[in-house]
Amino acid sequence: MLKFDEQKQIDSVNGALALRGEIESIIDKIVADGYKNICWLGIGGTWASSLQAEVHMKEFSAIDFFVENAAEYNMTGNKRIGEGTIVIISSVSGTTVEVVESVKKVHEAGAKVFGFIDKLGTPLAEMVDYIITYPANEQLKFFMVADYFMKLNGEFPQYDDVYAQFDAHLAKGLVEVEKAADAFGKAYAEEHCEDELHYFIGAGNQYGATYSYAMCYWEEQHWIRTKSIHSTEFFHGMLEVVDKYTPVTVYIGEDSQRAASERVARFLPKVCGNYTIIDTKDYPMEGISEEYRGYISHLIMHAVNNRIDAHIEAINHHPMEIRRYYRQFDY
Repeated sequence: MLKFDEQKQIDSVNGALALRGEIESIIDKIVADGYKNICWLGIGGTWASSLQAEVHMKEFSAIDFFVENAAEYNMTGNKRIGEGTIVIISSVSGTTVEVVESVKKVHEAGAKVFGFIDKLGTPLAEMVDYIITYPANEQLKFFMVADYFMKLNGEFPQYDDVYAQFDAHLAKGLVEVEKAADAFGKAYAEEHCEDELHYFIGAGNQYGATYSYAMCYWEEQHWIRTKSIHSTEFFHGMLEVVDKYTPVTVYIGEDSQRAASERVARFLPKVCGNYTIIDTKDYPMEGISEEYRGYISHLIMHAVNNRIDAHIEAINHHPMEIRRYYRQFDY
């Protein structure tokens, strides 16, 4: 398999899960000190991850929380951010300019920042109030934060059972998904690697992944034009531009908004001859209860997308690390 190191990926996920004790200690202190609300703040892919945490918490929690796009916040502000606000961020580089500016701004408002910063010694690593440093697995780290806040608020009683299953089975299950999806990923890549425009559709905690995959992967890393749309919005515009030849992919997850994507999947065969349905239910996760699969649908889909990416990269002879413009000069 291309770009696949099974043990490295297992170790990466298990390493992220092992952060839970550190996460819990930080949140215990935050709760003991008292907090008013939670703001998930990001830009680009980190904003997409925030959207995933948002939909997860909306289903289970009455905690006062919200999501902010860093660039929008820097221009418009948000009066809800102030004393007692806990701002949660993530950054691989530790230098994302919009987020650096936002952290300065939220500190001026009196908020505190909990950051997953992959590199020590970077501006963001030096600025946040609480820091955890560990690479990758951003969505998993965000969900661990959300779930523990909810547990302490008496809203997520399944917390201990969920993470006992994840500790035992999640890492191995995700690499098995990649193995199972490899042949599909190759065929899909061969068919769509030169699409002029590809539409990605998703809902629930899958929508943040849909948005991120279209923009941060296909556009930024593969240089293929895309559009992402929420499944609930498909029937309010996009359906009129779909025809026999339109490349469309629908992501179907297993959380509370699954029905929205199933509705799109039922409609497409009536008008389109170039659609793909990717359903996380098609991929077993041994040891994970069916009732908990919805919490990790986006992680299962990410594993499938990893196989698509590896094959598009090989077919197009374009390393995903290469950028035309991103961080190549000031803009």
